[in-house]
Amino acid sequence: MKSGGVDLNFTADNTCEKRAREEAYLRVLKKELIPALGCTEPIAIAYACARVRRLLGDIPDRLCVALSGNILKNVKSVVVPNSGGRKGARIAAVLGTVCGDDSRRLEVLEDVKPEDLALCDRLCAEPEYCSISLLETDFCLHLRVDAFSGGRSACVEIAHSHTNIIYEEADGVVLSKADAVAAPEQDDAPRFCLSDIVEFAQTVPLDEIRPMLARQISMNLAAAREGLRGTYGLCVGKTMLRTADGLPDRVAACYAAAASDARMGGCRMPVVINSGSGNQGAAVSLPVILYAECKGVSEERMYRALALSNLLAVYQKQSIGSLSAYCGAVSAASAAPAGAAFLDGKNLDVIEKTVRNMLADVAGMICDGAKASCAAKIYSAVTAAFLAYHLAAEGHSVEPGDGLAVSDIDVLIGRYGRIACDGMRQMDRMILQMMAETV
Repeated sequence: MKSGGVDLNFTADNTCEKRAREEAYLRVLKKELIPALGCTEPIAIAYACARVRRLLGDIPDRLCVALSGNILKNVKSVVVPNSGGRKGARIAAVLGTVCGDDSRRLEVLEDVKPEDLALCDRLCAEPEYCSISLLETDFCLHLRVDAFSGGRSACVEIAHSHTNIIYEEADGVVLSKADAVAAPEQDDAPRFCLSDIVEFAQTVPLDEIRPMLARQISMNLAAAREGLRGTYGLCVGKTMLRTADGLPDRVAACYAAAASDARMGGCRMPVVINSGSGNQGAAVSLPVILYAECKGVSEERMYRALALSNLLAVYQKQSIGSLSAYCGAVSAASAAPAGAAFLDGKNLDVIEKTVRNMLADVAGMICDGAKASCAAKIYSAVTAAFLAYHLAAEGHSVEPGDGLAVSDIDVLIGRYGRIACDGMRQMDRMILQMMAETV
């Protein structure tokens, strides 16, 4: 069968295997594409603190919050949502404790009232109320909150993903405990392959992907438009839109950057994330959405292109991990032009060349924490991504043997994953050390 320029050949023998892979990819999308309010690292802290307050039954008298270096890095300079412009780990922790609703998970700070902010400020002004320390851990995403009230105590520990509680304790009684050595759900993770992802995007029943992708379109567009209306952070999207001249590539990059402007600047609107990150959710979806609108393609084709771009972003992050010294905007933006190629009816060869060109160009951009300049990185990455696509569409691609490039795109994706995860560990330590010197 040939559909949309991509050759797909199926036999009765592989029907069951195809359906199993389809179900696995659907599970990934349902797990990854969830709403989050604000940068996910301060939200993870607020979630843990809201949870520990629930275990205690009241606002604690004292909090001890221990954070992995990568969480500290991402909390340091970003505005906590619904905090009135306040920044930092202590604000996230105390605000989560005061008024967080842990049942809302990554939208834990959805309902913050003026009196909550006033109480938060009073508690933060008490030097001994909330201590923030570095958690000695081998995990990039790891935090522990200990809370005390009178003679009572409670503890919540999170690792690997932002709401993955691995330990809970109240008054010395262990309430839940999970294996913290391995990241959760690894045994259930599908074997990713770019050709399989393209096949899935072409053939999955539309009704199975429509609800989650419709939510992503609605929420992420709303956040981008707010970023373009308001004055958030560096105003990257708003500034560059004035020079876009209506060109699809430039408009797409501006909208992705604008959503990041808004998020990093404390916007009250949630976005649908990808790989645990709102910025990555914006970078992987908005370029596809805006490109589809500019090209006037059908709604169905846009949904299928989004399925492709979202899964490709998750695929690249699988070997990198949630947090590292490797900027997630690169892996997310590498996936977006694959969706654009799909929208234009390009075949698998062009999609592979697009990803290869992109990785050969800007892979290696460092992550020095969540902050206003993330929007600039997203703009740069999306712009580079469309360069990679246009070169591929003209038949131009980085040759195997040039640098890290190899002919097998899945091997190449794995190579960059190893560099980001293992090769950049020392860089990550150096970044954290330098950032600690400026606190």
